[in-house]
Amino acid sequence: MIIEPRVRGFICLTAHPKGCEQNVINQIEYIKSKGEIDGAKKVLVIGASTGFGLASRITSAFGSNAATIGVFFDKPAKPGRPASPGYYNTAAFEQQAHAEGLYAKSINGDAFSNEIKQQTIALIKEDLGKIDLIIYSLASPVRTHPETGKRYKSVLKPIGEKFTNKTVDFHTGKVSEVSIEPAEGEDIENTVTVMGGEDWKMWIDALKNADVLAEGATTVAYSYIGPDVTKPVYRNGTIGAAKDHLEATAFTISDDLKPLGGKAYVSVNKALVTQASSAIPVIPLYISLLFKIMKNKDIHEGCIEQIQRLYSERLYTEAEVPLDEKGRIRIDDWEMYEDVQEEVAALWEQATSENLPEIGDLEGYSNDFYNLFGFKVDGVDYEEEVEEVVTIPSEQ
Repeated sequence: MIIEPRVRGFICLTAHPKGCEQNVINQIEYIKSKGEIDGAKKVLVIGASTGFGLASRITSAFGSNAATIGVFFDKPAKPGRPASPGYYNTAAFEQQAHAEGLYAKSINGDAFSNEIKQQTIALIKEDLGKIDLIIYSLASPVRTHPETGKRYKSVLKPIGEKFTNKTVDFHTGKVSEVSIEPAEGEDIENTVTVMGGEDWKMWIDALKNADVLAEGATTVAYSYIGPDVTKPVYRNGTIGAAKDHLEATAFTISDDLKPLGGKAYVSVNKALVTQASSAIPVIPLYISLLFKIMKNKDIHEGCIEQIQRLYSERLYTEAEVPLDEKGRIRIDDWEMYEDVQEEVAALWEQATSENLPEIGDLEGYSNDFYNLFGFKVDGVDYEEEVEEVVTIPSEQ
């Protein structure tokens, strides 16, 4: 079939298998171009099919020749209906990994569930024995709690008072004002339950109890802080409360891993176009301004560049891992440079529908959004019919 993007708001309802494949190949080629990283050799990535999780899996496999197991929840294709982009990404990743003799297997299911944890442990025991590195990169809006069966839904709201500021519709370029009502009732608790650190700890506890963690095993989860302009709706809002919980959980997990000589870290990453960030009012406008400035300064990074730098300059050097005053790895350091943030703040005040194409990088934002789903990728012929039904090799 010929697959075209069908967009509804901040979601694309279709994905292109060849575009997703090319995206994965481009990331692999970037990692190979940067040279070998003396990193972990047996890696579990929870949330492995898109964004930072996919970049982590690619960096481990093609930067450190690691065996990888990826866990994710993605929709396979049916005749006439494309798969989700994460499914196509994983199929392409496994094909590339197997072609180079790398171990790569995947588990498609609800990572929050006890069943998927036990299935993963069984696969580790059978094939790898013990794991050196666990990347936790889940980004789900809902979670069914494995102990109670209760379904929790996260919300994106400020805490305390209504938030009003500028935003942009990145499809039309229209800059407008948006207001978001404050959290109420159980909004904060629900968001922390979905996006906080509880499930991360459950994974590490399950792996530790099953004796599949190697000596010195490391685990890393991803977080975001961002600038003052997004703080009321992000870091000081419901999502920020979840991130605070995630970051606090790292210390608890580190204590649990001490007998193994292991350690848990939270890496604070830069703002990037993801399915999650596209849904957050204010963020698309901030990112379009940020990207323009960082590209002008030649310090712009995507997911793969960020994770390559995390591995090569933070996690796997002979020096001790550098941490901020709250014990976090900061790979958002270039985004948070004082001169970068001053320029963003100045442009923010000026931004209108008319001048945004000039002062911001709305085209770059839009392209990155479509790239997530395998569209607008260089070298792909979108007029050509493609086979939409693709299978992940390890599922065959």
